[in-house]
Amino acid sequence: MRIEHIAILCKDLKGMKKFFMDCFDAVPFPEHVSKRTGQTNCFLSFPDGGSRLELMTLPEQSSQEECAGYQILAHISVSVGNRQQVDKMTKKLSDNGFRVLSGPRTTGDGYYESCVSVLEGLQIEITE
Repeated sequence: MRIEHIAILCKDLKGMKKFFMDCFDAVPFPEHVSKRTGQTNCFLSFPDGGSRLELMTLPEQSSQEECAGYQILAHISVSVGNRQQVDKMTKKLSDNGFRVLSGPRTTGDGYYESCVSVLEGLQIEITE
């Protein structure tokens, strides 16, 4: 069993898509707009062919009831292969104006990681 995809509800789908394409070499699938709800979504795949990411945005006129079923995502963890890549990716994101929240460091449970706040407050955990 594996996670097929994780969905992120965002305000700026195009900006979020560009971020993942530029920083993590994500490849987008065509955007889809639901005729029934007006919701727009776009799947992204990554070079390793593993799990996908779905970006979703709701129409501006969406009611609180329509949004009530969505949960808050704490962070996304991205494995970049080794410590040098963790350092490189953290620096790249920092140099592009994103706030490094922690690290790079070895955590108490033995992970070498950093955590960066990116678009719309989404936190990306970068690990070996």
